[in-house]
Amino acid sequence: MSTTITAAPGTPFIEITREFAAAPEQVLRAHTDPDLVVRWLGPHGMEMEILEFDARSGGGYHYVHRDDRGEYRFRGVFHTVSEDRIIQTFEFEGAPGEVTLESMTLIDLGGRTRIEGRSVFPSVEARDAAIESGMSAGITQSYERLDAVLA
Repeated sequence: MSTTITAAPGTPFIEITREFAAAPEQVLRAHTDPDLVVRWLGPHGMEMEILEFDARSGGGYHYVHRDDRGEYRFRGVFHTVSEDRIIQTFEFEGAPGEVTLESMTLIDLGGRTRIEGRSVFPSVEARDAAIESGMSAGITQSYERLDAVLA
């Protein structure tokens, strides 16, 4: 499956679309069960340690990715977790205060699921910095790893 990442010039948004060969409830569980999240979230070669993960409306998360270059900490709050939608904040602790609002909708394609996501950054500059950091590769590789978890 291919991941489509759209970042229109001059806007503070990133839109992500991806299909998975699994039912929506399986894809949702892979996003909300910490034992599964740790198996797929992050680029190839990264280890993940979950410090907090409470995937319910009002819950929060905090985790660390590590590789031979260092560690990268992320945190946020789950605003909405329902059977077909997750809305959360996302903050890379290396860029404090640059909080992104992320929404993901799961669309049932009859045994398959399409994810439609949107990230809203505080500024065009923050969005551009995220893209320049290699975010697109991280998203694509994470979803490749998610394919394996869902299989």
